[in-house]
Amino acid sequence: MRGVAILGSTGSIGASALAVIARHPERFRVFALSGHSRLDVLIEQSRQFRPAAVVVPDAAAAQQIAARIPAATRVLVGTSGLEEIAADDRADTVVAAIVGAAGLLPSLAAARAGKRLLLANKEALVMAGRLFMAAVAAGGATLLPLDSEHNAIFQCLPERARERAGVCRLVLSGSGGPFRTLAPERFATVTPEQACAHPTWRMGRKISVDSATMMNKGLELIEACWLFGVGEERIDIVIHPQSIVHSLVEYADGSVLAQLGNPDMRTPIAHALAWPERIDSGVARLNLAEIARLEFAAPDPQRFPALRLARAAAAAGGDVPAALNAANEEAVAAFLAGALPFTGIAAVVERVLERWSAAEPHSVEAVQASDARARRLAVAAIRRYAVED
Repeated sequence: MRGVAILGSTGSIGASALAVIARHPERFRVFALSGHSRLDVLIEQSRQFRPAAVVVPDAAAAQQIAARIPAATRVLVGTSGLEEIAADDRADTVVAAIVGAAGLLPSLAAARAGKRLLLANKEALVMAGRLFMAAVAAGGATLLPLDSEHNAIFQCLPERARERAGVCRLVLSGSGGPFRTLAPERFATVTPEQACAHPTWRMGRKISVDSATMMNKGLELIEACWLFGVGEERIDIVIHPQSIVHSLVEYADGSVLAQLGNPDMRTPIAHALAWPERIDSGVARLNLAEIARLEFAAPDPQRFPALRLARAAAAAGGDVPAALNAANEEAVAAFLAGALPFTGIAAVVERVLERWSAAEPHSVEAVQASDARARRLAVAAIRRYAVED
């Protein structure tokens, strides 16, 4: 019986993880949950799974839910509460599904505590890859990727590191989002509702916008460098609108291994929860005859400038990826708030990177300082963009 803490249980990844766990009550017990703004969802989850603890963002939220969850469930608050449940001995498995930079510290706490860490928070590796992987090694943690693309690569790689000498190239697939065929000149009028209408995946608004710009794939490229120990020059990105082939690995002998499955996050979650075993995820079986066609294309650099920016950040290293991520988070938030056009997202990120002086962060505090500085630059760039536009 594995005790599971889910950081970000009210989002799409967290909800999918709970759906898989509910199918296997003999194998998994929910120890802790956390939510941010969707408190009603957190309350319902708490009533169903009766965790030992829940974490909410602040004291007001704690007061709001205290009388509506099981009496035995302890309510914790803020980042310190997230770090506490991530390191608690009653949870040997931690699902890190908080979106954005907010997930860095609790994910690090789980790594340092030697947990079986199911990582969906790509920003932890984008912001602090070297520090994060060092924490995984020092803590003796087992790091299992949850993003469908990285989980696919994990499944296609040899289990033993010494046998990976024959690996030539990793290929991340992406749907291309809702605008893969939209003429670039029409991007300036894209609305948040259009950007969040993903053709195959159901996700939160921020990650949906990242998919529409393909910055999500750029962040995944940086994450893959750390997860699999390869340089960005050995990672390709291909558009695959059906979202059936989740990623591929090419070998020296010409073999290419791919992991296929229906576009449903319960598949990689079930794989990581049970690894090295396999369990039922509840996902419908793949019917290739029914799908009939699998298409692939190279991303258009004019349509998706975010990919160029992310690849350049990966090549530069140091704290440049942290700056990229922070600037993107601020720009996406401004777009969703109606303060920045869709085309302004990549433009703001590029302006921040043009002004960035790279450094190698040697502590979490240095990473956080870089994150804060990039956010200030991004906010200023958003204001200038509005004036110039």
